[in-house]
Amino acid sequence: MQVLLVEDNVPLAQAIVRALRAAGFSVNHVDRGDTALGVLRSNAPDIMILDLGLPDIDGLEVLRSARRQRFSNPVLILTARDKTPDKVAGLDSGADDYLAKPFEMSELLARLRALERRLGSVKSKNIEIGPVSLDTHSLEVTVAGEAITMSRREYMLLKALMESTNKVQTRDMLDSKLYGWGEEVSSNTVEVHIHNLRKKLPADFIQTVRGVGYVIRKGPLEP
Repeated sequence: MQVLLVEDNVPLAQAIVRALRAAGFSVNHVDRGDTALGVLRSNAPDIMILDLGLPDIDGLEVLRSARRQRFSNPVLILTARDKTPDKVAGLDSGADDYLAKPFEMSELLARLRALERRLGSVKSKNIEIGPVSLDTHSLEVTVAGEAITMSRREYMLLKALMESTNKVQTRDMLDSKLYGWGEEVSSNTVEVHIHNLRKKLPADFIQTVRGVGYVIRKGPLEP
């Protein structure tokens, strides 16, 4: 799950990034509204955490602009503006949730998990390919009805491949879904996750396209 954090308080942003990455989220951080809108146009995240008191553009205008440019994924407002009219304005502008500062990191993580489940249920609660079923609401994977234990990043990688059935995913494409900017990633990290997944899934469920990447096939490959 890829998260874009828009927050100009650097110490707070660094703490949030550390906590989210430790919880298995892929996080990118920007400190300006115009930069955030550029990211939404080029590489839209699954969830955006948005501060309102930004130095260049008020966060509510960033939110309205994001919705106008058809960014439909969940937005969590994170701000010191904790009055009821502020919350109403944020929700009416298109926010999905509102968390006032100061806050407990555990509550932020819980709210993100709730938004993640909501996002999964909107896209497709169940993805089934052969004997493998991935439930985006409960975040569970089963093979022939038997629950499979996997790490969050293994789940994220499998979900990315199952959502893109018949479309080859390059290592760079998969890296971008698993890790944030500046996060140290070994050159063979995706290969390690693929290796671990293959031990838990049916033979040849994840196939290698030599020199390109990986794919889960369901009928002929798409271009």
